[in-house]
Amino acid sequence: MLVIVAPGQGAQVPGFLSPWLELPGVADRLAAWSEVVGLDLVRYGTTADADEIRDTAVAQPLLVGAGLIAASEVLGPLTSPSPALPAEASHVDAVAGHSVGEFTAAAVAGILSPKDALSLVAERGRGMADAAARTETGMTAVLGGDRDQVLAAVAAAGLTPANDNGSGQIVAAGTTAQLAAFAENPPEKARLRPLSVAGAFHTGHMAPAVERVRAAAGLLSPSDPVVPILSNADGAVVGSGKEYLDRLVSQISSPVRWDACTRTLADLGVTALIELTPAGTLTGLAKRALRGIDLLAVKTPEDIERAGALIKEHAGTSAAGTDQEG
Repeated sequence: MLVIVAPGQGAQVPGFLSPWLELPGVADRLAAWSEVVGLDLVRYGTTADADEIRDTAVAQPLLVGAGLIAASEVLGPLTSPSPALPAEASHVDAVAGHSVGEFTAAAVAGILSPKDALSLVAERGRGMADAAARTETGMTAVLGGDRDQVLAAVAAAGLTPANDNGSGQIVAAGTTAQLAAFAENPPEKARLRPLSVAGAFHTGHMAPAVERVRAAAGLLSPSDPVVPILSNADGAVVGSGKEYLDRLVSQISSPVRWDACTRTLADLGVTALIELTPAGTLTGLAKRALRGIDLLAVKTPEDIERAGALIKEHAGTSAAGTDQEG
């Protein structure tokens, strides 16, 4: 059983799109998508520095655009209303995205066209950036420690467990004052790592962005997914495109339960996981939580051939994939 996953904000690094621009047609696609999102995706993905691509309004459409480039090279052209998967990829068993990566997953699964996914995520990025500017907030990764003790300490500090990534990693989010107090009294046997993000994402601080994105989402016509797609809210497989779109909106101010997604993948019997560019974060988590499966982080076009081999070997090898049309 093969799953395609897409990373979330923070995975981007300066210049990560440069090798992809060497492929035929990629520059033209990115230029067209730049018009959709109102940003020069080529510049941000090649020559912009770390501070520029840290901007939430830039990072989110940049990540989705990059993920869709990688997906189209690995799986075949993504078209509306559903992806045109080549024969060897016709039994991709599941897709999932972490936070903003859910927009990439929605396009791969055929719920949204690439253009609609990008236009909506651009609105999300702008809305979340505006919400973050209202109060000084941030996020801190809590690594290790006893899970129950970590969650109790997060709650006691008035923080939100905004990302529960499993594998002993929980991300606490809240005001900078709350995070500073938390750092002075960390959970026992846990290490804290402040994250380079612009705000307390997936918490109540993002509420102003929810209505803004909901209004934009209401103008779209989602299709039902053509491959099983998992939701960050609870790890559930969602069969309705409308429901998934609703979940995309509400997820802006709700915690990401990647641990639940991982449990669902284990229950489904996943045997291989391919992470789209800029890859590495989710394969790292899977290495600890889904031991023994084949993993591939698609970082450059050099990884495409290996991705094709994994698709041929693993896709459509479980009940989750046997009902898909190819």
